[in-house]
Amino acid sequence: QLQLVESGGGLVQPGGSLRLSCAASGLSINYYIVGWFRQSPGKEREGVSCITSSGDTTNYVDSVKGRFTISRDNAKNTVYLQMNSLTPEDTAVYYCAASSLPLTGVSGLKGFLYSHWGQGTQVIVSS
Repeated sequence: QLQLVESGGGLVQPGGSLRLSCAASGLSINYYIVGWFRQSPGKEREGVSCITSSGDTTNYVDSVKGRFTISRDNAKNTVYLQMNSLTPEDTAVYYCAASSLPLTGVSGLKGFLYSHWGQGTQVIVSS
């Protein structure tokens, strides 16, 4: 069964950058839509970004457009999320998820459509 492990989180000052990694194992990630989600205490889980299996299409929630970039390296079975110009509002536990459904467009930011989830990595943006 597909397993996902996130890494790259940590403490960063506002305006700083982090790159998160989502390493897949057990199965090839080549045929999965992969998304990044985040959740903070008292807030609903939010879809941040997603990328199609081939990497030809990406989507982002409005609040991160122009700051975050999702990419994938299928040869390494890994998906990345480059986060720049971070703000305290980006503080959350970030989760990587994968779906075998033929998701397109903003549907890729809907968490209930994903069946495989990692354990999350903490991102704290604070001065």
